[in-house]
Amino acid sequence: MQQDLTTLDQLPLGEGAIIRHVGCSGPMARRLMEMGLLPGTRIEAIRRAPLGDPLKIRLRGYLLSLRCSDAAQISLETGTRDNTSVSHKSVKDIYQFPPHVIRPTKNDTRVGRVLLAGNANTGKTTIFNALTGSRAQVSNYPGVTVTRITKKIILPDGVPVEIIDLPGTYSLCTNSPDEQVAVDAILGRHSTPPDAVIVVVNASALERSLYLMVQIAETGRPVVVALNMIDEATAAGIDIDAKRLGKWLGATVVPIVASQRKGIDALRTAVSTALRLQPRDEDTWLSLPAETETDVSKVREAIAETITTNSSAVNRSWALWSILSFESDDNVDIDLSHSVHQTVHKIHTQAIDSDRNLNQEIISSHYRWIEAIVSNSRTFIHPDTRKWTDKLDNILTQRVYGLLVFGIVMELLFEALFTWSEPMIGAIEISTAWLQTSTALFLPAGILQSLIIDGVIAGVGNVVVFVPQIAMLFFFIAVLDDVGYLARVAFIIDRLMGRVGLHGKAFVPMLSGFACAIPAVMATRNIENRNDRLITMLTLPMISCSARLPVYALVTAVIFATDERLLGVFSIGAVVLFSMYALSVIATLAAAAVLRRTVLRGPRIPLVLELPPYRVPIWRNVFLVTWQRVRRFLVDAGTIILTMTIILWAFLSFPASEEISSRYDEARYSATTTNSGSPITELTRLNGLEASEQIRYSFGGRFGRAIEPVLEPLGFDWRIGIGLLGAFAAREVFVSTLGIVFGIEEADEETQSLRSSLRNARKEDGSPLMTPLTGISLMVFFVLACQCMSTIVIVRKESGTWRWPIFMFGYMSALAYIASFVIYQTGSILGLGLGVI
Repeated sequence: MQQDLTTLDQLPLGEGAIIRHVGCSGPMARRLMEMGLLPGTRIEAIRRAPLGDPLKIRLRGYLLSLRCSDAAQISLETGTRDNTSVSHKSVKDIYQFPPHVIRPTKNDTRVGRVLLAGNANTGKTTIFNALTGSRAQVSNYPGVTVTRITKKIILPDGVPVEIIDLPGTYSLCTNSPDEQVAVDAILGRHSTPPDAVIVVVNASALERSLYLMVQIAETGRPVVVALNMIDEATAAGIDIDAKRLGKWLGATVVPIVASQRKGIDALRTAVSTALRLQPRDEDTWLSLPAETETDVSKVREAIAETITTNSSAVNRSWALWSILSFESDDNVDIDLSHSVHQTVHKIHTQAIDSDRNLNQEIISSHYRWIEAIVSNSRTFIHPDTRKWTDKLDNILTQRVYGLLVFGIVMELLFEALFTWSEPMIGAIEISTAWLQTSTALFLPAGILQSLIIDGVIAGVGNVVVFVPQIAMLFFFIAVLDDVGYLARVAFIIDRLMGRVGLHGKAFVPMLSGFACAIPAVMATRNIENRNDRLITMLTLPMISCSARLPVYALVTAVIFATDERLLGVFSIGAVVLFSMYALSVIATLAAAAVLRRTVLRGPRIPLVLELPPYRVPIWRNVFLVTWQRVRRFLVDAGTIILTMTIILWAFLSFPASEEISSRYDEARYSATTTNSGSPITELTRLNGLEASEQIRYSFGGRFGRAIEPVLEPLGFDWRIGIGLLGAFAAREVFVSTLGIVFGIEEADEETQSLRSSLRNARKEDGSPLMTPLTGISLMVFFVLACQCMSTIVIVRKESGTWRWPIFMFGYMSALAYIASFVIYQTGSILGLGLGVI
């Protein structure tokens, strides 16, 4: 190794070194240390991303990715010291958790609560599904948008229990709202403490996985260790003595292969046994430095005054949590009382003054004990035979081939959302239209018929029509996640996304937005940091989704001649369409950059990303996850979308004029009793004209006329205003609403009569309504405005408050208005676009 090597970012690929110091910011350094990246740990630099950043390293049996800017703050030793030296302790020197005491036998009809905890990528979801089956209850934890999955099952001894799947976490510290949910559940802050905890441990990355397990064991609750992926550990030449490991941990260790359902019955039996154990509450703990122990005792005393737990073990865990979570992300509510906050702040200040690192002292003490028991429970029996991950990464994250494969995978995802889902979307639209037509045959004309057809059935159609794209997107995400490639997507694209302050994981939702913003917003759940998640979902609606295409197609066909060419080569229509898509991408990235520096300002979130081994997807899990996401959308967002569709229908249907109805009834009667022309054609024309007059008479029509002075500076009149109101049901409804305004039934972007009506339409001053300048102004407005109530609803569901969707609607509407205003007024001053091409 080079003698002048000082930091991790300078470590040559393929070489190893020993960590000397982790000098990142507080929360970042703590997270790295929790994942095992501690002074004395041996690491190896494996590869850089195709764009040069981030960096992939190997430590403690797993792969980790972090940005070069963070790696530059990690200093290295140039020697060859082996970090495993700290583990060579004699058996008598290793602290051993004392055994639990069996509960007295009693008739207890209460359903036990068993939590399922573990790191990401340890197979926790697979184990939950294997234990409970597919019909789990999906909801939100109280007060947050974090998904809660629970299921009641009967254990082998006939005892009923509720299994609760906690969000994945690497420690009992607070780095995100998801992880705070896990902390609260395990420590029993908002509910009764669990009766037992199943901790899923990756057998191949034993040391890192056991850190969370030890923290949970320190709470005193009975623990069962699900030692998962034991087959992968065997392939890696690792042999683990489960009974011996369990003896040190004071818990039952069950080797399992969840993907093959091996060991699941033994796990159920172990849970039954754990439920008969009483919680531990001893004052014997893993050894901390004397000064650190004194600090923990001070915080315990402050906590005892504010939290009633009746458990010395839980109080100590709260104290450790308070100390380690003190520098958490500003968006995480760690909810410390005033006295506890003052105590923690004081001991942190004193530690800094004494040049002590409290986080490192606590975390290192735990890891030293873990290394000791692992060295006495694990042996390496042959060289690692797992080569697939390294071989595939040589291709999939290589500078040329990696970007090529990345492009192909994203193209397949894009094709699935745009093309493969289209037949299903078309079938739903045809079924909705058939149901509306059939209903019209059975119900007499009137308000009830209109409510059922245009309100209820149309509302249900507006909900169900999103299902194919949502299902397709989450199916692809689940497959990529199970395979292990989803983390590589973030690894590959992070540097590019980071230019505007976004996380690499934001790329898949952004790409999905070209198909539909609804599944794209839902896909932001894969982004851990709340700020990153909010920025992504608040800018996604600017991506030109497929629902905008009918608007672009209609306006382009009206204002430009089909045979017009730019430079004699490019179709004007194609150039305009490309310009709208390019504008949407630029506007989205620009908005993200602005939000990062203003409303949601904060430093760029560090990338600490585990890169799991490549695995064959577990298809049962893939389909189950897809169904859970679809069902969640239908139940949660679907009901609100249906309600808003009915409200919008009422806004555009009431009040109805009896005089208009009577006049057109007479006209229809006259058309059916005379022999001139085609009665059916005439009836269709009269129905369209009546609908046109009625919508003008409605609240929506009156509102459209009322806001006409506001729309005039953009080149719009009241008719376009009504179209914009109708577009809130779905953007493409703008076209059919304009058809109604112009008296044309069942119009779409291809309807020639609607195109002709728009070309010939005149404003009150006699000037053309649809000039090229007006058309461009209208399309730019559609690019930037949030003209979709379904998107607003889904942002409300995902953010957990109306604050952010209202803000999103407000800033996008203002931006759209200003952009259209500038375009139309500047063009008018320059004398551009005054006629139809």
